[in-house]
Amino acid sequence: MNTPFDFSQGSGRTVYVKAVPVTDLPKDVQQSVAGRQRLYAVHDSQGGQLALVTDRRMAYVLARQNDLTPVAVH
Repeated sequence: MNTPFDFSQGSGRTVYVKAVPVTDLPKDVQQSVAGRQRLYAVHDSQGGQLALVTDRRMAYVLARQNDLTPVAVH
């Protein structure tokens, strides 16, 4: 599952990639990703979510394609 995103909204050149348990997401999102335990969110420096994707690799690819530097959040 990939969601629409707009990296032009972010401030700065760094974005943060964070694993998100599916159980922490709204019910409609949970239903659309049945069978997955986690997704990966990309956030700007203000904490705004820019994207929600199915795997970590895709989160990094999206960031780099938009000339941003992805950093993992643990």
